[in-house]
Amino acid sequence: MSDLLPFFRAWVTDPKRVSAISPSSPALAELITSEVAPDHGPVLELGPGTGVFTRALLKRGLSENDLTLIEAAPYFSRLLSDRYPHARILQMDATRLGRADLYSPGTLATVISGLPILSMKPRQIMGILTGTFGYLRGEGAFYQFTYGPRCPVPQAILARLDLRATRIGTTVRNMPPSSVYRIEKLHRSSVLQTA
Repeated sequence: MSDLLPFFRAWVTDPKRVSAISPSSPALAELITSEVAPDHGPVLELGPGTGVFTRALLKRGLSENDLTLIEAAPYFSRLLSDRYPHARILQMDATRLGRADLYSPGTLATVISGLPILSMKPRQIMGILTGTFGYLRGEGAFYQFTYGPRCPVPQAILARLDLRATRIGTTVRNMPPSSVYRIEKLHRSSVLQTA
C-alpha cells in the first residue's frame, strides 16, 4: 500500500488542503500513537489522509470498528473507505465536530490529529478542540503533530479552554522532522489521583 502516489495526486489537486510536502512517515505514526493502548477505544482520527496513523493504531491492537476517521478531501475519503471498510469514515470539516453528534459526551478516549493546525485560523482551532473535548472522557487526550518548534495550538487558546500541552517526543525520521504534543484537560491529574 504505497502512499506516495495517492498523496501526490491529492497534493497536485489541492496543495493548501494537503498542507504537507510528503506523507507522514511510519516513525511519526509510531510516535503519535505511542500512548494508545488496545483498550483506548473509541478513537477519533482527524485528517487521516492516506491512513498512515490509522495503520499504526491497528498495529497497536485497536479494532477497526473502534475507529472514526474524519477526512474532508473526497479523494482520501474514498481511499480510506477501500482500505478500512470496518471503520466509520465521514467526509466532513473537522471544525464542525461539535455539531456532528458523533458521540455522547465523555465517550471518546483518544483523538489523533493529522490536521495542519499551524495553517489554521484561531477560530478553526477553537472549533476543532471544543468539538473533540466535548466528546472526550476526563482522562482522554488529543494528540497533534507539528513541523514547528513549539505546540501548534496557541497558548491563549489552551488557556481559554483550560487545556495543557505536553511534548511527548520528536522524530527526525520524518520529512520534515516533527514533534508530537499531547493536549489534555488541566484537571486531568487531580481526577486521576482521586480516582
